[in-house]
Amino acid sequence: MKRFLIIIFSLLSLCSCVDEQQFTNTPEGNMEALWKIIDQHYCFLEYKSQAIGLDWNEVRATYRQRLHPNMNSYQLQEVLCNMLAELRDGHVNLYTASDVGRYWSWKEDYPSNLDTEVRDSYLGTDYRIAAGMRYKILDDNVGYILYTSFSSGIGEGNIAEVLHYLRLCSGLIIDVRGNGGGQLDYAQRLASHFTNERILVGYTQHKTGPGHNEFSSFTEEYLEPSTTVRWQKPVIVLTNRGCYSSTNTFVRDMLCCPLVKTLGDSTGGGSGMPFTSELPNGWSIRFSACPQYDRNKQHIEFGIAPTIPCALQEEDLKKGKDTLIEKAREILNQE
Repeated sequence: MKRFLIIIFSLLSLCSCVDEQQFTNTPEGNMEALWKIIDQHYCFLEYKSQAIGLDWNEVRATYRQRLHPNMNSYQLQEVLCNMLAELRDGHVNLYTASDVGRYWSWKEDYPSNLDTEVRDSYLGTDYRIAAGMRYKILDDNVGYILYTSFSSGIGEGNIAEVLHYLRLCSGLIIDVRGNGGGQLDYAQRLASHFTNERILVGYTQHKTGPGHNEFSSFTEEYLEPSTTVRWQKPVIVLTNRGCYSSTNTFVRDMLCCPLVKTLGDSTGGGSGMPFTSELPNGWSIRFSACPQYDRNKQHIEFGIAPTIPCALQEEDLKKGKDTLIEKAREILNQE
């Protein structure tokens, strides 16, 4: 509850700051409003300046030259979306009446390491379903859970029943490849079943002023153990660039649990908690306002590297095999 109140206070502060300066409902006025909202309240400007050489002032100068007074809304939308794409953040979206501007290169520019048809063949048709999870005991006695979206809810009862069913397995694979996120509560609820004690998993900060470096002190984030069933055997979480937002946080938290490894590709990132504001023409802008870190106080915005790097191999696909699932099974059987 304390963390929730801090977040609400910070976001209310953002709301009051955005309206301090009035901008006209013109192409230039809308661009200036958008640029300033990001400049004062987006949480990764300084970090991305260091990591990818982003110069937000230079971005403003570049995109102002692409404006003209008589441009229509579609042309303005294109300019503004291209400007926002410079941030390289899938949590930054521009909502207009006709479309949603989005940045998807965080996953589209990388190998997917996922063939859904081959992956689903491991489940066959006799798998079980518990809320958002599909699961099965594979023929080598390894448990397999597929969770494709944290927008699909799960309860404590669901997880307890699934883990109880898989209890005799030698190990467990949790496949979250392509899971683009959803409700953080569901991600934390699942992760809580893999630790026996309260553990530090990371930190959060909140914007306290318009400066790029004006943040609160680090707020610790803990994972509380479930009060029901807790898994006590090796676990491998399968990841790819499609693991984003709350799934990125799930991977961060799982890596802090004992007996857990990740296998695959780096996650897609998207660690900031999003916030929404509005432009003079009524368009909405959604952006990351509160940065998250791992337990070593390192940014997870650009993704989390796997414990065991592994890529999907074409020769395996031709045989109907998923390289990542096969590698995970091999490791779990050895352990």
